[in-house]
Amino acid sequence: MKQLLNFIPLIFFFVFLTIYDVFAGVQALMISATVSFLILLIIYRKIDKVELISYLMIIVFGGFTLYTQNPNIIKWKVTIINFLFATALLVSQCIFQKNLLQTMLGKELQLDSIVWNKLNLIWVSFFMFCGIISLGATYYTSDDFFWKFKVFILPGASLLLSFISGIYIYRNMNKSANESN
Repeated sequence: MKQLLNFIPLIFFFVFLTIYDVFAGVQALMISATVSFLILLIIYRKIDKVELISYLMIIVFGGFTLYTQNPNIIKWKVTIINFLFATALLVSQCIFQKNLLQTMLGKELQLDSIVWNKLNLIWVSFFMFCGIISLGATYYTSDDFFWKFKVFILPGASLLLSFISGIYIYRNMNKSANESN
């Protein structure tokens, strides 16, 4: 349910972008993200930090995009979010010796710390790669390609990596369970 509510604003953005222009798309994104945010708050009575940061970035970057009438500002949101996620995962693991993925999923999944650390670094690499590609797409591709990239390719890549991560976790969960017996 949460993933669907987080994806719906992208659909509204893309529809309004396609029918009107980027600024109508940004307005639709900001409104639908606010509605989704409120629904999540009502249903779950709390908001995850990642959802809060994503929502605030939509509002801030969307507001600046509308104020300046510069569509590159909203494009930067994608890049910055990817770099923020990569930085948070990397800093928490390397400096604070705390694996954020393990903190979020460790209650349900019992894995060796080596497995958690590898998984964390895979996601760090993924977010860095997406940030770099997004930055390049902002300045070196057409607007049409960028919006398709943002709305379809990046979420699809995230879904694919989630699926691959699930397989990796499942395989290593079995190893951890067998070693503990």
